[in-house]
Amino acid sequence: MNIQGSNTPNITNSIVSKQVYYAHPPHTIDPNDPVQISFPTTEVVGHGSFGVVFATVIEETGEKVAIKKVLQDKRFKNRELEIMKMLSHINIIDLKYFFYERDSQDEIYLNLILEYMPQSLYQRLRHFVHQRTPMSRLEIKYYMFQLFKSLNYLHHFANVCHRDIKPQNLLVDPETWSLKLCDFGSAKQLKPTEPNVSYICSRYYRAPELIFGATNYTNQIDIWSSGCVMAELLLGQPMFPGESGIDQLVEIIKILGTPSKQEICSMNPNYMEHKFPQIKPIPLSRVFKKEDDQTVEFLTNVLKYDPLERFNALQCLCSPYFDELKLDDGKINQITTDLKLLLFDENVELSHLSPDELSSVKKKLFPKSK
Repeated sequence: MNIQGSNTPNITNSIVSKQVYYAHPPHTIDPNDPVQISFPTTEVVGHGSFGVVFATVIEETGEKVAIKKVLQDKRFKNRELEIMKMLSHINIIDLKYFFYERDSQDEIYLNLILEYMPQSLYQRLRHFVHQRTPMSRLEIKYYMFQLFKSLNYLHHFANVCHRDIKPQNLLVDPETWSLKLCDFGSAKQLKPTEPNVSYICSRYYRAPELIFGATNYTNQIDIWSSGCVMAELLLGQPMFPGESGIDQLVEIIKILGTPSKQEICSMNPNYMEHKFPQIKPIPLSRVFKKEDDQTVEFLTNVLKYDPLERFNALQCLCSPYFDELKLDDGKINQITTDLKLLLFDENVELSHLSPDELSSVKKKLFPKSK
């Protein structure tokens, strides 16, 4: 693999040329053969613990892209790169190319050249909070359907758990309401025989089994996080704003009540004998006073202590909560069509279903006339 010297200048808009590798090479190209692309260096548009993100345009194709630059640990294969090379879905940010470079301190950086999206869902929500107006319930519904569609593909076809679902990792186009899941830096293919770290996922969105220290958790942690994202879009602020790991559990218990022994067992059996103060749950209809019964019922099914009782991604997509998006008429149908919302590859996204299950799912998923 070719490792280039880092020559990213501080001056913006100077053109750099790089030898890069296709993430999804065309059949005619050997994956080990680099191709040359050029792009102007531009401003940093994002940064985090992983590194920085630049926005630029590939000169040869005119494509606007984001370049995520990550310090590479020489001892390990980059899990994010390996996972992103496997993925191809309309609601997951597309990895186009990648390349490595070495800086003057002999550190190696992996550069991921990604599909560009205008902003994060976090930024979109801030816009409404600053305007003191709620995000439209229809816009929320479209974003959530696309998120669960990405998770259904990720969990059932790719067998990957994202492990860091939050508004900052959901990229959106406010003009079209398109949503794409990004940042696979914490993602992992979970295996039942392998323990996993429980200190994963940003605090407000962390599933209760993680707070209980479970190491044998499942993809269902992403569903809890998604429920927290939806709640935040509806409320305009985080639903469970804990100030520490244990305070996070307190915030959850304040609303959902003390988990039963059975629920504690489902999260982490080691806590079965632990004595918790007995708190009664608050009905979610009181937390979400402005929302209809369908919305409240949907959130009730997503924010469950027991991961096995929690809806999975496909159950979410089949919920009556999303029926409005599946009506075969008018403006809503046009948005649904433009976003390819109801296009599912049966051999990929629904391949885990038996014929009877597939028939049942199709009845719930596909257009209904008023």
